[in-house]
Amino acid sequence: MPNMAPKKVPMPEQDPNIRNKNFEEVAEGYTADMAIEEATRCLNCKHKPCVNGCPVNVRIPEFISQVAAGNFAEAYKTITSTNALPAVCGRVCPQENQCEGKCVRGIKGEPVAIGRLERFVADWYIENGTDKVEKPASNGHKVAVIGAGPAGLSCAGSLAQKGFEVTIFEAFHTAGGVLVYGIPEFRLPKAIVAKEIDKLKEMGVQIMTNMVMGKVLSIDELMGEMGFEAVFIGSGAGLPSFMGIEGEALVGVYSANEYLTRINLMKAYKEGYDTPIDKCKNIAIVGGGNVAMDAARCAKRMGAENVYIIYRRSMEELPARAEEVHHAKEEGIIFKLLTNPVRILPDEDGRVRAIECVEMELGEPDASGRRRPIEMEGSNFELPVDSVVMSIGTSPNPLLRTTTPGLEANKRGCLVADDKMNTTREGVFAGGDAVTGAATVILAMGAGKVAADSIEEYILNK
Repeated sequence: MPNMAPKKVPMPEQDPNIRNKNFEEVAEGYTADMAIEEATRCLNCKHKPCVNGCPVNVRIPEFISQVAAGNFAEAYKTITSTNALPAVCGRVCPQENQCEGKCVRGIKGEPVAIGRLERFVADWYIENGTDKVEKPASNGHKVAVIGAGPAGLSCAGSLAQKGFEVTIFEAFHTAGGVLVYGIPEFRLPKAIVAKEIDKLKEMGVQIMTNMVMGKVLSIDELMGEMGFEAVFIGSGAGLPSFMGIEGEALVGVYSANEYLTRINLMKAYKEGYDTPIDKCKNIAIVGGGNVAMDAARCAKRMGAENVYIIYRRSMEELPARAEEVHHAKEEGIIFKLLTNPVRILPDEDGRVRAIECVEMELGEPDASGRRRPIEMEGSNFELPVDSVVMSIGTSPNPLLRTTTPGLEANKRGCLVADDKMNTTREGVFAGGDAVTGAATVILAMGAGKVAADSIEEYILNK
């Protein structure tokens, strides 16, 4: 019999019945021996398809070869030559659709665990790295970045490496954007995000928090009296969507953004914080994406007995990462598939009592390529819940586009930008969720990198 390809080294994890009661990280990370063993599975392909699958073009075979040889410091230098946030990306990137999705090993077996190896290298460096971050010499040019999320941080880091003087203006009291308000501690520890941001500060990036741009300052003021030669907008897509059904204004109905922000950024899960949040017994999460999984898994950890994911299509169409769905199932989340809410019902005090749903069946594919859900007549039923979280998407906040002359948006409220991240306003660039609508961390980071190159070209050729 031919030799079977070696299997992927499994990731140690907390037991599901223990972790669903705490906010500690689920995946415990590779040991050095595990990382070296996994790295030896890389075939070091000549054409490097994995690199093409990465939105920031991490030099994947090179860093993995260095891991295999035990040269973890060199592996870190290789990764960070193109990726400013490796400890973040190693945890939250959808590798199965990107680098690992292109891995040749995956054709007849399991792809190399590129994300796990990136995480190992980044974590190793945080613990053991001794090199100080060098602040590049200034080229004398000033750039403003709006938003300290993945797109803004990536753009700022790339510009700082090029010698630009960068100031980030962040609306919240803490930098990180969705990394701190949206992604739970058990998937991405906030201490990791803080350390990645500290590296940018050491490179000379200034971060000003509590700056709601469009109210506190306008883009015209930034580019006028404040002397910034270009502006990058990486303000994300934080405006929640609702279904428009009866009962969405009841006490106990949240948007996923609000629910996750209260838990993650405002620390509702920790003793000693008086963040207002309902301690619910039964909760429904409407939606099937990664954000819905995050909200459901948080609710379980906050003490809910029954947590329902209500999604109108089947498991095959569920847009969340397979790993997140797997973890949610292990942790006891209940999936109510082919189900759609039609109204939320109140008790006598105006609080959520139940959610009324209908059963669905799948018809022909729609414009998205997924089979269209069709309501089954007479299938209405009530699900007793005391809280509902709407996780059906977000769009960009209109504040910047309505306060900046010449800055155009499309019908979805997303800023119009070309493939070099130029907006319709000269000197103003944009990328990430503010342009695409809600997408992934790594795609936003890729847009930030492209914008940094475009800003350099724009300023130096003026």
